[in-house]
Amino acid sequence: MSVPDAAVSDYLDYYDAFLGVAEAEALRNRLWRELAWSQRTITLFGRRVLQPRLVAWYGDAGAVYTYSGLTLEPLTWHPALLDLRRRIEAFTGYPFNAVLANAYRDGRDSMGWHADDERELGPSPAIASLTVGDPRVLRFRARCKPPAGRPASYAVTLENGSLLLMRPGCQERFQHALPRTARPTGLRINLTLRNLRVQAPD
Repeated sequence: MSVPDAAVSDYLDYYDAFLGVAEAEALRNRLWRELAWSQRTITLFGRRVLQPRLVAWYGDAGAVYTYSGLTLEPLTWHPALLDLRRRIEAFTGYPFNAVLANAYRDGRDSMGWHADDERELGPSPAIASLTVGDPRVLRFRARCKPPAGRPASYAVTLENGSLLLMRPGCQERFQHALPRTARPTGLRINLTLRNLRVQAPD
């Protein structure tokens, strides 16, 4: 992998109030009640462990997603998710055909270091991340040593109602994580919209 030619902030667009507070709170409550949440078992460093959060996968037919030894078949779009997909596509200019919903119930729920670079996403994906609920800190680090004068790490607080766009080039150069926190925090739901290479039906 080549050395990053820019800082991670050059690959991010952050909008702290994509949704208003009242809409974001109502959406969090609705998604928590209505999405098909589950806690899956994944493979990390050769071990089978429970994901430290709840997930739900929705998308177009054939949008099958595989990561960490887990294969997700898409559920039919929930109306609220479909509306958000259309709004975020119009806002960002990128197409999306699936969404991974993550529910972080409190500060003990987390996401480890990774890049969204699975084969289904293509060589240089754009990923949009919408947060509703309590803020959490998302951290980034370079996948190899950055040039002199470029920071090796970066952090952004994802506020309630915020939208983070990780533009093409981000996943190749950087990893991200949402670490645990000892600070009191409540439910946060994160929607990460992606555009997968859809599998043709048999």
